[in-house]
Amino acid sequence: MTALARHGLNLAAGLALLFMLAPLLLVVVFSFGSSDVMTFPIPGLTVDWYRKLFARTEFWGALRSTAIVSLSVALAATVIGSMAAVVISRMRPKPAAASTLLFGLPMMMPPLVLALALLSAFAVAGVKLSLLTVILAHLTFTMPFVILIVAARLRDFDYTVLDSARDLGASPLTTFLTVTFPIIRPTLLGAALMSMALSLDDFVITFFMLGGGNTLPTLVWGMLRTGLDPSINALGTLILAFTLGTSAIALWLTRFRG
Repeated sequence: MTALARHGLNLAAGLALLFMLAPLLLVVVFSFGSSDVMTFPIPGLTVDWYRKLFARTEFWGALRSTAIVSLSVALAATVIGSMAAVVISRMRPKPAAASTLLFGLPMMMPPLVLALALLSAFAVAGVKLSLLTVILAHLTFTMPFVILIVAARLRDFDYTVLDSARDLGASPLTTFLTVTFPIIRPTLLGAALMSMALSLDDFVITFFMLGGGNTLPTLVWGMLRTGLDPSINALGTLILAFTLGTSAIALWLTRFRG
């Protein structure tokens, strides 16, 4: 490859990266702008838009609902997904591949189609829409990520250490708590943080499943419908920071496995 072609590829990659990151950077920049008109040049910097956001009572209600949903999803998806990953890791290659494909179908479906399917299922079952339906719906697309992450870790797991513990008289529970869990604990924590970030970031499925009230993504939607001011950018910046932070910690803990 010539130097000119290499520079051309680097330029194209840089422009593509700028195209993807520029809108996110603008959200962060305008959240600190002193003007209520989101245009350049910015007259000054301020945190008044964050104060205005924190003064809204609906923000704290949405934050509470989001915390309930994301924490519940993280815990349930990690527990159930880890158990499924343990079973899959013990299967033969072909059944394991088929099981992984079946578990991963919700992850590959468009969110709108998945939301409509879940809404129909809850309507047929007579389940009233609430935070519980949001949690159950989020589990359908977060568990596949947990399964893939944990299964990737278990694929390289040395099961001889478990056999040694059992030979020394340890019970299955003691073996799990003293041998298995300490080894895969960073992976489980990373999978939990990843599922939490995915749950926090979802809007489409939450919008269909939420019977009343708001989560942070639906609050953003509601604020956009009534007007556009930099306090929306402040809320978007907070969501972005939490999502990127949890995802980065999750990738670091899992050592980019899965």
